[in-house]
Amino acid sequence: MRLLLDTHVVLWWWLDKARLKPSLRQAIATADVVCVSAASGWEVAIKAALGKLRLPKAFSIMVAAEFEELPVSLRHSDQLSTLPLHHTDPFDRMLIAQAQIERVTLVTHDRQLEPYDVPILWV
Repeated sequence: MRLLLDTHVVLWWWLDKARLKPSLRQAIATADVVCVSAASGWEVAIKAALGKLRLPKAFSIMVAAEFEELPVSLRHSDQLSTLPLHHTDPFDRMLIAQAQIERVTLVTHDRQLEPYDVPILWV
């Protein structure tokens, strides 16, 4: 299984382990590939700059320790432009576009993403 973690899932993996069911933690731990989008890094950087989030170390270091970084490409932005506006958050919309292009399962708890044509593993 190939997974793409929503930003909150990545943060819960390290900072709030109780938010993730053991079965979901097992699915992440045993997946063939687990990706974290560069868009999540951007989202985390903005929240940190606004004082809404504090991490024990750089997000890039945390990601590199356990997951694969998924860069944002022009193909992803092309796909983003075709998505219906079921959800207006630009970071979540990029994750949907990336999941579609890369053919990965998105791991999220955000039910507003349900209408999109992408496999989802719910938190």
